[in-house]
Amino acid sequence: MGSKFESGKLTIPLSGRIDSSNAASLQASLLEEIDAHDTKELTLELSQLSYISSAGLRLLMKIKKDRNIPVEVTEVTPEVYEILEVTGFTELFKARRKMREISVEGLPVIGKGFYGTVYRIDSDTIVKVYNTPDAMDMIENEKKKARLAFIKGVPTAISFDIVRVGDTYGSVFELINARTMMDVIREQPDKADEVIEKHAKLMKQVNETLVDPGVLPRAKDIFLNYLEIISSYLDESLLERLRTLIIQMPDDDHLVHGDMQYKNVMISGTEADEEPILIDMDTLCVGQPIFDLYGMYLTYKAFPEDDPDNNMVFSGITTEMADHIWDRFLRLYLGTDDEKILRANLDRIMILAYIRLLFLLATSDLKEGELGRIRLKHSIEHLTELSGRVDRLESI
Repeated sequence: MGSKFESGKLTIPLSGRIDSSNAASLQASLLEEIDAHDTKELTLELSQLSYISSAGLRLLMKIKKDRNIPVEVTEVTPEVYEILEVTGFTELFKARRKMREISVEGLPVIGKGFYGTVYRIDSDTIVKVYNTPDAMDMIENEKKKARLAFIKGVPTAISFDIVRVGDTYGSVFELINARTMMDVIREQPDKADEVIEKHAKLMKQVNETLVDPGVLPRAKDIFLNYLEIISSYLDESLLERLRTLIIQMPDDDHLVHGDMQYKNVMISGTEADEEPILIDMDTLCVGQPIFDLYGMYLTYKAFPEDDPDNNMVFSGITTEMADHIWDRFLRLYLGTDDEKILRANLDRIMILAYIRLLFLLATSDLKEGELGRIRLKHSIEHLTELSGRVDRLESI
């Protein structure tokens, strides 16, 4: 059958037609193949399947029931997918359409993040290409969250297509004449304050948006998980102090984007009719506004702390501009120039920023080399110092 077995997952390609004339024999062959391995999951690749009858659908349901394993169908042609949808099969099984393939070779890069890169396809569309084995799960998660935010009135880009890009996948978005906020600041530094003000207003709009309880993950739970992952880097007393600070934060069902730095906000439309649009919605969650504020500090202050070239490499801006962005943004978002209030909020923001930075270091190759060792050391030092003078984490 040309099957492939890896880490408990059996993948079998099917072709031609499946109907009453061959369903029984195919079922026997599939069961034999499943039982020949320690199969925990079954994936059927249907790119060469032209038709499946009700007899074929029944055999798939029987396999799932008799062997009690998850069954997924992938690379489903439009004709077969229509059958699956009409019969309700897609409500019982995970089914993925066959995707068109594109190449990003030679396309301009308009943004690069921890899990993927955004390319401009043409003047109207962009594609975010993921660099992780969990690409499809992340894409589906992002689409679900983007729809939720859009319905709630948050200006959000929603993917209209999923494509295969080499060995991974990408989401395609329509963003007519769009540039990132960082593009605008880099190309027109005299407009920086105007962009910062728009960004602060957009973040407040997001953070004032209420969603039903239980719909999205809680940011505080995400950070408690970070602490578990980085626990080996922290002494027990510091770990417990940080855990207590997070647990004591009030539950909150207002939206948090999670990574709302300037490369994740597009400006679409003409200069006379500009509209900010959020992208990278896979980090969407709920919680206190500080769970969005920390992301700005992490991007423009924490990462460059031990790497002076970081802002230029990541965003194409000077350290001076990054400092101005952070300072101006924080004052606008909090609505104050009171240095005491700003300092108190900064301490709380920094705690979350360095927990996240430690997590990123611990789970990637960023911890390697001299720079990685310095970042680890300084992050722990910051957390030790800050935890001694911070009594709560929610912003004022």
